[in-house]
Amino acid sequence: MLSKRLRILLITALAPALWGTTYLATTQWLPPGRPLLAAVLRALPAGLVLVAVTRRLPSGSWWWRSAVLGTLNIGAFFALLFIAAYRLPGGVAATIGAVQPLLAALLSTGLLGQRLSARTVAAGAVGVAGVSLLVLRSGARLDGPGIAAALGSAVVMATGVVLGKRWASPAPLLATTGWQLVAGGVLLVPVALWVEGPPPGGLTGTNLAGYGYLATVGTAFAYALWFRGIRELPPTDVAFLGLLSPLVATALGWLALGQTLTGPQLLGGLVVLGALIGAQIRPRRAPLALNN
Repeated sequence: MLSKRLRILLITALAPALWGTTYLATTQWLPPGRPLLAAVLRALPAGLVLVAVTRRLPSGSWWWRSAVLGTLNIGAFFALLFIAAYRLPGGVAATIGAVQPLLAALLSTGLLGQRLSARTVAAGAVGVAGVSLLVLRSGARLDGPGIAAALGSAVVMATGVVLGKRWASPAPLLATTGWQLVAGGVLLVPVALWVEGPPPGGLTGTNLAGYGYLATVGTAFAYALWFRGIRELPPTDVAFLGLLSPLVATALGWLALGQTLTGPQLLGGLVVLGALIGAQIRPRRAPLALNN
């Protein structure tokens, strides 16, 4: 029988694994050049449906807390990720984003009073190295604003994870998820209209199916699992699971798109898995000595 903690870890890990399918869904099913439109259609409809189904609105301080968490986890995160994706090669953006577990660990020391262990720091450094082997290419172009946006996306997501742990919502999980998705989606609407203009006409059935998949499976379902993990687990443990996204994206590129896998990439995948497992292992406590 699996322990309760391991079950929650495995269920939570489905969220970043599903986010790893976003690249495949976006490139194969969605119209090109509209990542912010995709972000809006991922977040806002899913959030409105969850709010309608749960029939629960925020109360008291949860009006502004939902706005803050929705901005961090959805609105600002998607927008910064979009900027980084446009200004940096994907490998550079993913490698910078891999510092998120370390940032979550540092924020947890200040906001939650948790101790920063050498094991966590080592696992975080190994995770960054593994992701760089997995996705980083030689001669990658660097860009100052792009690097700042990629680092900013990691910061806001790590902050959202830690604050989500500190602010325990009294509402059901799906309601809290819906509030954040609506808040983030509303923030993204004017940004998408300003940057990309109105939605394109003539969307195909494939486009609509892609948006539907991202809204339901990749957002409503995945974020509900993610926020449940934040409720039940230490935030650093949850943040480390985010390393699964580039791993799944690379594997799908090989399986579905015929992309080649090199030796360093295979090594990077093993290193990422090692960092994930190492970050979740809890050291055994020495047994107490008994007095005779």
